[in-house]
Amino acid sequence: MKREHQSRAQAWSRITQENWDLIVIGGGITGAGVAREAVRKGLKTLLVEQRDYAWGTSSRSSKMVHGGLRYIAQGDIRLTWHSLTERERLLIEAPGLVSRMGYWFVHYQHVFPGRIVFGILLTLYDILAGVRDHRYFPGAAFLKHMPGYRARDLKGASRYTDALVDDSRLVMRVLDEAQADGALALNYVKVESLLMEEGRVAGVNLHDEVADAAAAVRATVVVNATGAWADRLREKLAGEKKVRPQRGSHIVLAPGRLPISEAVIFMHAEDGRPLFIYPWEGRTIVGTTDIDHQDDLDVEAAITRREFDYLLSGVNTQFPAEKITRDDIISSWSGVRPIVASGGGVNPSAERRDHSVWDNSGLITVTGGKLTTFRLIALDVLKAAEKYFPGLDAGDKKGRVFRAVDIIKTTYPTADLQRLKGRFGFHVAQFLGEADSAELSAIAEVKTLWAELRWAARYEQVEHLDDLLLRRTRLGLLLPEGGLQQLPGIRPVCQQELGWSDARWEEEVVRYRDIWQRHYSLPA
Repeated sequence: MKREHQSRAQAWSRITQENWDLIVIGGGITGAGVAREAVRKGLKTLLVEQRDYAWGTSSRSSKMVHGGLRYIAQGDIRLTWHSLTERERLLIEAPGLVSRMGYWFVHYQHVFPGRIVFGILLTLYDILAGVRDHRYFPGAAFLKHMPGYRARDLKGASRYTDALVDDSRLVMRVLDEAQADGALALNYVKVESLLMEEGRVAGVNLHDEVADAAAAVRATVVVNATGAWADRLREKLAGEKKVRPQRGSHIVLAPGRLPISEAVIFMHAEDGRPLFIYPWEGRTIVGTTDIDHQDDLDVEAAITRREFDYLLSGVNTQFPAEKITRDDIISSWSGVRPIVASGGGVNPSAERRDHSVWDNSGLITVTGGKLTTFRLIALDVLKAAEKYFPGLDAGDKKGRVFRAVDIIKTTYPTADLQRLKGRFGFHVAQFLGEADSAELSAIAEVKTLWAELRWAARYEQVEHLDDLLLRRTRLGLLLPEGGLQQLPGIRPVCQQELGWSDARWEEEVVRYRDIWQRHYSLPA
């Protein structure tokens, strides 16, 4: 299935000239999942995103595809079961993108939970997942796997598995699948207001932020999948607010600093919250915080000094000999989770992670939930839409999210090919066919290839340099100073594929430097 370049003007023309069954607002994993399932069920589907795809929560998660042990402890067996079954599905369907990894929980003398209690949780976890891979290790054996870890009063550690993902690439893969089946998606298109007819939603008023064009576009149903921003549209119809935005922040350690091969979970000494130290894309990550986000949602979230100190003290408590300092941190990221508020002053970490779906006169709003369960969330949205589409069956037919990737005859190294399959799916053969051999080389000390930048610029609706470096690739998180040293090599790619003049390039560099410094560097 060959990918063709479609100009923004062509996409905008199609948007404005057609009537749609479903307009999905929001280009994160939830919106992408809804578009993927809707078009599969025969609905003419349009997705619009006011910023860039995955700009919000879906590029700033902890990158984990997991069931959530704490949800069992909270009694939410159903959510855990759904998460674990979807985790296993993604591991099978998207190898190279979603990868199984070991997680360690360390036990100390006179500290709850001990080996027996935690072992019972892991046994139930395995049963729900349909796998059995947890095991207990005595203290000395654990320290061989995790040298330098806090050894005082150590009894042992329990190991189980969950999975990691590049969350932004996951969104792009799901959008690729949706578009291959006929959906249309366009970023930097803002919904200014809802179209109303006879008391119900009949479409949206759109504004193309790039071309400065406006249009009224009709649809049978509008899906509000804007996550933490969901109240903005829904409040006008429902007269209530339900989303409690919560910020989670992470720090990224410099290459070679505290290299670990698996994740470790620990309870922070300050407040007893669970945190993770884990490898991702050749770096070690520490996260996440969990606090109410009071700032303007239209401004990118950023780590605060309080959060930074909290994460730094956490990692140093667990690896006391390492003495990690500010100089060892190369970047950070912060995301805002759309938690459905329960009220009553509940601690942010204690709020449930279930999703909610509401139908207000043809505006179907979905928010909350987990990255892992995006497919099931999408089916619940379509279930709510059934009454507007006679004959629509939103039941779970267990269809694959991702097409199987054909066997490719190539001399490209197997492990590297698996990684590319994970990122580009059924487009991987075309990717390799179009790539210049000189660009099938890695950038600096990361696994990202120069050819990936060119592919993204050519086909993946890159409008700004930050789209390319923070979401299509993750160079802005993985390289010091956001990858500024690589800009001389990136410049010709952008100018050739995007047609940027010298002046436009300089504008984009200034914009990118400002965004990275404000929202992905370290607090003053």
